[in-house]
Amino acid sequence: MVTVSAPARPAPHAPQPVPVAALPLPAGLLDGEAAGLIVAAGSDLSLVVDADGVIREAASGGEDPGPGTVAAWRGRPFSDTVTVESRPKVEALLREARADAVTRWRQVNHPSPEGPDLPVRYAALRPKAGGPVILVGRNLRAVAALQHRLAEAQQALERDYDRQRAAETRYRLLFQLTGEPVLVVDAGTRRIAEVNPAAARLFGRQPKRLAGLDAVDLFEAGSARAVETLFATLRVAGEAADIPARLAHGRGATTVSASLFRGESATSVLLRLAVPAEGEAAQGLAAHAAEVLRAMPEGFVVTDAGRRVLAANTAFLELSQLATEEQARGQPLDAWLGHDETEAQALFATLRDHGSVRRFSTVLRGQYGSVEDVEVAAVAVPGQGCLGFSFRAGPRRAASPVGTALPRSVEQMTELVGRVSMKTLVRETTDLIEKLCIEAALRITRDNRASAAEMLGLSRQGLYAKMRRYGIGDLDGPDEA
Repeated sequence: MVTVSAPARPAPHAPQPVPVAALPLPAGLLDGEAAGLIVAAGSDLSLVVDADGVIREAASGGEDPGPGTVAAWRGRPFSDTVTVESRPKVEALLREARADAVTRWRQVNHPSPEGPDLPVRYAALRPKAGGPVILVGRNLRAVAALQHRLAEAQQALERDYDRQRAAETRYRLLFQLTGEPVLVVDAGTRRIAEVNPAAARLFGRQPKRLAGLDAVDLFEAGSARAVETLFATLRVAGEAADIPARLAHGRGATTVSASLFRGESATSVLLRLAVPAEGEAAQGLAAHAAEVLRAMPEGFVVTDAGRRVLAANTAFLELSQLATEEQARGQPLDAWLGHDETEAQALFATLRDHGSVRRFSTVLRGQYGSVEDVEVAAVAVPGQGCLGFSFRAGPRRAASPVGTALPRSVEQMTELVGRVSMKTLVRETTDLIEKLCIEAALRITRDNRASAAEMLGLSRQGLYAKMRRYGIGDLDGPDEA
């Protein structure tokens, strides 16, 4: 007597098997071989797995993945024929299989040596308690290929959308930033659809107040007929020649250019308005300004960002002892500016930090050795990469017997800060103090040089050397005892 144990009751949290309507009549008509043929024919893959999870029989209902691949699974554990992430699903299929219902379908992936993994949906049935499990599978490779192509098509579509949005952004930005007045007009109704800021400034209205108006109303009555003919020619021929017209409300003359384009199932006209009078006036103003700067009595120089001369007027050429502007063009301004390079660097650093400099006192060295005291005003033009310098000649000073004018007070010494280096300032100040001390000692000793040398702590030869250096006294007379 064989005792058949009742099927194990599934845990409350386990997924319930899928109920399938059974056919009781064929069950009594089919033997084992016929049932196996029907199972193999009704599924893409069919497996028989024993209680230990080892595949005992395997059959393929199609050519993919190939009979050889499926036959190689015989005698191997079912979990070894699937990928790592599919093993928990295999264990769940074998655990949930029972006789009275088919388990729910689960997708597992079989590794394939010939290409991508083989996706298969399996359902399991255990005909007898404790016996082997029959698994029927559906090959999902065709579905996976369709999903892959769909994903690629979606990505290609997104890339096209991105390119289209980027192109639209670029053209929209160009439309807004161009200095030429441009209007987008409906070709059929002549109603204004869009206006760029340059056109709004030309008509003196806000863009939203221009939208919806008839484009012909923007022109004087004498030019309205020509503009209407322009639109009619565009609709018939697709193109039209430029026409001169005058804007309404005394806005001046303009040249109207029109281009026909189609977009968003509508035909529109790109209307461009050229105002040559303003351009000619601007060119004339620039020419007059250049002539004025060239004739200024004060030196004027324009340099690039690297302080190389681009243009110089006649007054600067006189200060720098140059014959022609070509001699100065391309040369660094540092070649003529300041007592030494530190003085010029102080000017350029101030200009870089603040954008402009006023009343910077320095000297301008000529090509043949002349030195001219000047006041410099400079400005950096933002966005143009050029610098402008103005040089005003200062009052001429009498030459000092020592060769370099020495300051006579603390105020005069502090005025030199920024004009000469600290090393030069200290050296000149030291020379001034030595000279004043020697003159004072000679005055106290009534020109007794031996006593003056002793008072100063110098030897007589050292005192004579310093007197000769500073040009003090008469060194050709007889030595005093």
